[in-house]
Amino acid sequence: MIDTVLQWFQQWLPFLQQTGDVLSSAGHSAGDVAGQALGKMDMAGLLALAGALGWASGFRLYAVVFLTGLMGLLGWVPLPHSMQLLEHPAVLGASGFMLFMEFFADKIPGLDSLWDLANSVIRIPAGAALAGSVFGADGGTMTLVATILGGTLAATSQAAKTTTRAAINTSPEPFSNVAASLFEDGLVVGILWLAVNQPIVFGVVLLVAVVLMVLVTILLVRFLRAAIRRLKTWFGAEPAPSP
Repeated sequence: MIDTVLQWFQQWLPFLQQTGDVLSSAGHSAGDVAGQALGKMDMAGLLALAGALGWASGFRLYAVVFLTGLMGLLGWVPLPHSMQLLEHPAVLGASGFMLFMEFFADKIPGLDSLWDLANSVIRIPAGAALAGSVFGADGGTMTLVATILGGTLAATSQAAKTTTRAAINTSPEPFSNVAASLFEDGLVVGILWLAVNQPIVFGVVLLVAVVLMVLVTILLVRFLRAAIRRLKTWFGAEPAPSP
């Protein structure tokens, strides 16, 4: 039995070595391409990255922390010194665990809204901190600008996400929750990729997205107020008499 296993291993060993070399070469190539893209970033590119971190943190903070740290650890994107803490195994483990929890909690009707409310206290300041860390503690004015930008974008996307999920939860079927959650999962990857590789295009997309998120939030808040009034009526709460 042992001889058979050894013979099998010897037969497949060259193939495994070649496969490992190919994967390693592909990983280095991807890292070189991403590194060149980030290395060529001007001020607009750095601001795009800061905006992406803040915007995405508003609805998928743990995914942003985990993916950014993983890309830095693998050498795909050379992170600034102030962001290299995200590459630490403890940070990757904690953010990965929270990402795993959020992936499932975010797809269950009702629980997704509770999860959003519980995490709203950390998403906005974390988005601001991640955006500011692009320029580092010595960035001066630009660090402050990026921090304000990241916090504002995180608050905007957090509000849009929370109101959208609350409106979706008024429907009894669970499929819309799953679809919305999967869309957000893919959106995080798209946001980070676009900010690094096409910062100008990302800026245009971000501007349009912010306007749409504000409009959607206003409309959904009105919708939820009307839904709450209907619920009060169904449970026998009479409207206040007019003077």
